[in-house]
Amino acid sequence: MNIIMCIMVFMPIVGAFLSYMIGRKNKTGRDLFVCDLTIVEFVCSLLLVFSAGSSEKILFVIPEVCGMGLQFTVDGFRAVYAAIAAFMWMMTTLLSKEYFGHYRNRNRYYLFLLVTLGATEAIFLSADLYTTFIFFEIMSLASYVWVAQDEKVASLRAAATYLAVAVIGGLVMLMGLFLLYHQAGTLQIDLLHEACQGKNVYVAAVCLLVGFGAKAGAFPLHIWLPKAHPVAPAPASALLSGILTKTGIFGVLVISCQILMYDELWGAVILLLGVVTMFLGALLAVFSIDFKRTLACSSVSQIGFILVGVGMQGLLAEHNALAIRGTLLHMVNHSVFKLVLFMLAGVIYMNLHKLDLNEIRGFGYKKPLLAAIYLMGALGIGGIPMFSGYVSKTLLHESIVEYIHGMEAGEFISAFFSAGDMKLIEVIFLVSGGLTLAYMCKLFVAVFLEKNNDAVVQKSYEERKNYMTKCSAFALTVSAVLIPVMGILPYATMNRIADMGQSFMGHVHMEHEVHYFTWTNLKGSVISILIGAVVYFVVVRGFMMEKQADGTTKYVNRWPEKLDLEEVLYRPLLLKIVPTVGSFVAGLFDVFTDGLVVFFRKTIYRDSPRVTELEEGNEMTHALGTFLNSLEAIGNCFIWKENPRKMDFEHWFALKYSAFKENVSFIGRSLSYGLILFCLGLCATLIYLLIYTVV
Repeated sequence: MNIIMCIMVFMPIVGAFLSYMIGRKNKTGRDLFVCDLTIVEFVCSLLLVFSAGSSEKILFVIPEVCGMGLQFTVDGFRAVYAAIAAFMWMMTTLLSKEYFGHYRNRNRYYLFLLVTLGATEAIFLSADLYTTFIFFEIMSLASYVWVAQDEKVASLRAAATYLAVAVIGGLVMLMGLFLLYHQAGTLQIDLLHEACQGKNVYVAAVCLLVGFGAKAGAFPLHIWLPKAHPVAPAPASALLSGILTKTGIFGVLVISCQILMYDELWGAVILLLGVVTMFLGALLAVFSIDFKRTLACSSVSQIGFILVGVGMQGLLAEHNALAIRGTLLHMVNHSVFKLVLFMLAGVIYMNLHKLDLNEIRGFGYKKPLLAAIYLMGALGIGGIPMFSGYVSKTLLHESIVEYIHGMEAGEFISAFFSAGDMKLIEVIFLVSGGLTLAYMCKLFVAVFLEKNNDAVVQKSYEERKNYMTKCSAFALTVSAVLIPVMGILPYATMNRIADMGQSFMGHVHMEHEVHYFTWTNLKGSVISILIGAVVYFVVVRGFMMEKQADGTTKYVNRWPEKLDLEEVLYRPLLLKIVPTVGSFVAGLFDVFTDGLVVFFRKTIYRDSPRVTELEEGNEMTHALGTFLNSLEAIGNCFIWKENPRKMDFEHWFALKYSAFKENVSFIGRSLSYGLILFCLGLCATLIYLLIYTVV
């Protein structure tokens, strides 16, 4: 087992550099090497899955690395997600061979693709939060290159947003780890629940939530998802949405199911975050008219569904079996959904190099295989019965209903919600499900049922038969078929996955079996379908369609541009307000320091003015300038008699020296500002620790 874990973590990282060297000599050889490596990784993950259910948890430690060492372990949940990650990398690598056929910098892409694979596997197999943090940062920095891959202005801007969120989140997470370690005395995940009993770890938990929530795409740190996905290559988007967001959810689960297990206040906070994220993401997706941006906003919404499940776990406490199983299964489902849908978006993009619905309209007309693949992903994510998404959404919905019934019967007493509040949350849950169906229907109708407004363009779309290779078709078809198979056979597939992974969230046995296809459970899906139909015909076909002069219709994005959280809040905050305040604080320190210097020079350390003090420059610029001025004078006497030179080298060097001093001063102020913020944060942490110690 230890060997398998070691291979899964470090083989891709070593292979990344080997692939780069191979690619310098042989591009085809590199592609085959990367494909073979991801296949081996998937086989190893299957061995991990088969062995995880039949053996005790094993701790694998690599001592002395970064001081505290690296610790890895495996259980049912970790094995399942290690396998899902390996499967997604294998399938996206198969598509990448065709997708990147005409791209530049493919060597760079494959290098960071494999580094990110190793780091992601390390996160899911990590036994302590220190190991999680190290590989979390490696994963964030390596995946930054995916977003910036084509190096266009939009890509670089989105990549900067992604990196800023990742770095800021990582720094806040690190402070949370300091606080947690101080209070609990350990960062080993399995020991955190017992170690945190009776201790106030809310501040540490909030800091960790900021870091993990930023990667998961939870509100209000979801801003990178709608920006990064449309510009990143489609295989990378599938991984960013389907698996990298789950590393963030992994961290949220550690907080909610270990550090603050059964904590009602924490459950209420996560539930509210989930409800806002779920509804807002779905609403943004309805208004989007870009194929990949719609899928990106959809990812925000589905992460919200998962967070609702995590929140319900805290509220239901020991009776949270439905919430636990629904959370785990929707994580798995969302990974598969986004693998299929983003790879399909990649097929469209590599044929048309467009993603606007008005431009790709009609591309899928008379392409039955592509339409079937899309429908499996769309019906799955929409929660339609006989598809896997129905199972996980039913469990999540029933956990809310169970809590409402328990409150009405007096079994659950909440300090934060009434039965009416929970009924409102149930309504938002069902409405968000309806919005999901509405935006997935919008994409299907535009791409596969409608025809392009330009008849010539539509004819070229219909004549395009070889729109993907057999290898790409295999990757999409196999991934898509999993969705109806798991939906039709939930007891043989999804229940087994839930049985394997639920112990990670503190649950072992299911009290009773859920009958998925009874009317009680089907009713929620039917309500969402009806809501989706109303939203599609009223909002999408009515409000978002604009009739042209020639009688054709056009999709219009009605979402106000001003309602962009990044542009309205974060960029002004980071680029204007914070630097202004920082400059003001640094200026106060500067004035105070200069005042002290002047005071001491005029009192205790009096000094007389230097007679030989220069008006500009320094001794070196003066000496060098005087020397060159002398050479110039000699040249004017013998060489340049007719056109004498009049360059004042002493003044020229003095100006250069002044510019140099100004640049150094600017850098110094920037560094001082950063150090001041760091010191303020450190002082706040130390004050908190001192107060806590005294209390």
